[in-house]
Amino acid sequence: MEKQQSFTDIEYGQRRRSTKREVFLEEMDAILPWDQWVSFIEPFYPNGQRGRRPQEIERMLRMLLLQTWFNLSDEGIEDAIYDSYAMKSFMRINFSQGEQVPDATTLCKFRKLLNEHDLQKKCFAQVQELLAQEGKQVRGGTIVDATIIDAPTSTKNEEKKRDAEMHSVKKNNQWYFGMRLHIGVDPVHGFAHSAVCTAGNVSECKVAPRLLREDDTVVYGDAGYLKMERYVEDGVEREYRINRQRGTFKRHYGGGLAWQFEKELEKRKSSMRSKVEYVFHVIKDIFKWRKVHYKGIHKNACYADLVLAGANLYMLAEAKKKSYA
Repeated sequence: MEKQQSFTDIEYGQRRRSTKREVFLEEMDAILPWDQWVSFIEPFYPNGQRGRRPQEIERMLRMLLLQTWFNLSDEGIEDAIYDSYAMKSFMRINFSQGEQVPDATTLCKFRKLLNEHDLQKKCFAQVQELLAQEGKQVRGGTIVDATIIDAPTSTKNEEKKRDAEMHSVKKNNQWYFGMRLHIGVDPVHGFAHSAVCTAGNVSECKVAPRLLREDDTVVYGDAGYLKMERYVEDGVEREYRINRQRGTFKRHYGGGLAWQFEKELEKRKSSMRSKVEYVFHVIKDIFKWRKVHYKGIHKNACYADLVLAGANLYMLAEAKKKSYA
């Protein structure tokens, strides 16, 4: 897609400053591997021989990503593109030439196509290749962690019940209903390399082995992953640097030198493990994904792959800005 300037672009080009949204979208546009992502989707996309001419794949991808990054509904993102110059520029739509924003139904069908063929997972995997090319992917170790994505608890619907694939779980003396997003993160640069979605009550230890890579020799995690080695069955010898429960080693060692040594050791583990929290910050605070958008685990897992791909690209763009500064 070639970007063509319109009179609006020329007028907006005279502004003193750009908005944060515009800067963000320009950075993401520059770093996204559009050609590779389009190539994944093209074999499954309608060729236009029957029915009306389909929208360009890249344009639909741009609209889907805007929806993901700004946490909007299908109708909401359609209206936002018409209303926002930054979003219109990112979509590369020229209204003066008769081009229009794809409607909400078209976006829904496009997302359904991606879900049916798990194409978001391919996009997430391709980002790993991009990180390797940029020298930002380090193998040999993984930080594992999980977060809860809330689901609606209301039963005011046609079925008069909650989502059957979600489940309640108690954490820190508080009950939550929804699913867990489990991720594995590179311990050096902090980029997510694997993800699994489960119901909220599934044990973190049982899922963690699915987040590990074959060449991982060191694993970091919080106290919830104590004794996770019992569930690892790939035969690879690893060192598990898991934080112990707060207060247990103090109670065991008392206040002597051994306690001070253990305290410093746990502090180092926490310092390394904390890198995973920034990924959750991007997902929950910047992309605003705190509640599930769809029914069932599979659709939300597809959404998670797209969100994590965007989070990695966002962090890569931030890292590049710091290196240029």
